[in-house]
Amino acid sequence: MKSTEPWERQRLCSLLENAASREALMWKAYAPKKPSPQDTDVSPAQRDEAVRWLTELHGRLRLYPETLALAVSILDRFLAPIKARPKYLRCIAIACFFLAAKTCEEDECVPCLSALAAASGCDCSVSEVGRMERLILDKLHWNLHTATPLHFLQIFHALLVSGGSRVLGGGSRSQHLALLTRRLQHCMADHTLTQVRGSMLALSLISLELESCCSDWLMLTIDLLSKAQMDSSELIGCRELLSRRLSTQASLPPNTLYIYLPPPQDRPGPGTTYPPSSPTPPLLPAKLHPHLHTFTLRCKASAKRKVEVNEVDDFFDGIKRLYNEESEPPGGGGGGGGGEEERGRGLCSVLASRQEGSVSPCPPLQPSPAP
Repeated sequence: MKSTEPWERQRLCSLLENAASREALMWKAYAPKKPSPQDTDVSPAQRDEAVRWLTELHGRLRLYPETLALAVSILDRFLAPIKARPKYLRCIAIACFFLAAKTCEEDECVPCLSALAAASGCDCSVSEVGRMERLILDKLHWNLHTATPLHFLQIFHALLVSGGSRVLGGGSRSQHLALLTRRLQHCMADHTLTQVRGSMLALSLISLELESCCSDWLMLTIDLLSKAQMDSSELIGCRELLSRRLSTQASLPPNTLYIYLPPPQDRPGPGTTYPPSSPTPPLLPAKLHPHLHTFTLRCKASAKRKVEVNEVDDFFDGIKRLYNEESEPPGGGGGGGGGEEERGRGLCSVLASRQEGSVSPCPPLQPSPAP
């Protein structure tokens, strides 16, 4: 892959710095509100439902991804300082979506308010949405230009591509970015992920994608981490939270029962009985619960994991040689390089332990003291 000119990477770094400064001025951590028996405030679950509703509407209208990201950002900024009744939530959401469309879309592509209200089924009149739009603008001081997680995702992806790194796997650049954008839209509908900054969420998503398709994912992650001037410990925590959220299906009910289904060659016959000491449990009939979902546990994961661990070990040896004090040029590396090196070494050591050990956050069990 042909690398771009250095000035293009400088321009991307400048865009990243400007986006980070806007985020630092306007971003506030999401504080989940306690449910009220009087139904006087929007709950986190209702907020997530409104975001999923906007995502479905956005897909039907075929608008830019930036429109949905900005609409969710406006919605969160508006709901944070006020108490809004749930019955007005759809009117608020469609007003945020209309403001984002007028900001991001071309003039000829912006749907008229009457058509948008009719297509969304929000049960609001045009005058009601217009009044809500003016109220949102007043609360946000007419400042809608904020840095969304999608902005950071696009900048990080462009930095990787401009550096000549082979992170695309199969498909084109646009297909790879579209896949990451869909994952980010899934994350925006989870209120627990709004407690982290959009830049950190985008970098964690990029880092997880790099880990799945690149052997030098850690070096690339550290490079992006230093450019964004973020904390490595915060990145590790966000990666773990994001990986858990992406591995679960939000559409499944909380009482879902999973059934272990072995490969066809290992499945027992209809008359097979299991002794009490058998480690394999019998198959559960699907009629026990209306929301049963079957899945097959793959046995190739452990072998693949061993190969990944060996590759990561070789990479860590290179990192050690890279940061060896004997290989540093005389006179040191300047005043500001020590912090980045310490941050990179800390990230390497912690992620190395996560790769080699168990993924469980619990400490090892200790024997109980004698009475």
